[in-house]
Amino acid sequence: MGFKKTSDTIAISFALAELAPNTFIQDEVALQLDVLNNEIFVVVGVDLDLANPDAIAGVDTATRASVTSTSSPGVSNLGNTNCIASARDAIRAAGFVDGGVGFARAAETTPLGDVDYISLIATNNFFVQLLGTANVAPKSLEGRMWGYRARADASTYAALVQSEVLSA
Repeated sequence: MGFKKTSDTIAISFALAELAPNTFIQDEVALQLDVLNNEIFVVVGVDLDLANPDAIAGVDTATRASVTSTSSPGVSNLGNTNCIASARDAIRAAGFVDGGVGFARAAETTPLGDVDYISLIATNNFFVQLLGTANVAPKSLEGRMWGYRARADASTYAALVQSEVLSA
């Protein structure tokens, strides 16, 4: 690896709430990295806790969220290189006379396995996005990211910054 760990594991908590139902919202979370010394943040885990979508007879509803290393015009998914984590809870009720059936698609927790990290953040912040669909009430998100600070060598740092910025 082209970086060296410089801190213990850090937990960064965040929360986000729609200002009105079904309205996209994004928040920027500052990492306060020392860019002059090529400091990066090594993400080892993310947990996203979404508010449940509304159960409305005959209406499909959802709550979606993502965490990305760059600003995003909407909720992202893991198919985007800069997406660190995503989550979606949905209720499928179209065609039903009751509240429908709930579904959860979870990439909101870190995958189990033998991975050293799940993402590297080279810029000074990360972004959290939230969007509800067909809900009556505004939805919210609480989350936590775990990681540690590290110092990258010059070529690794340059490649990480360039990759992060160009793939935005």
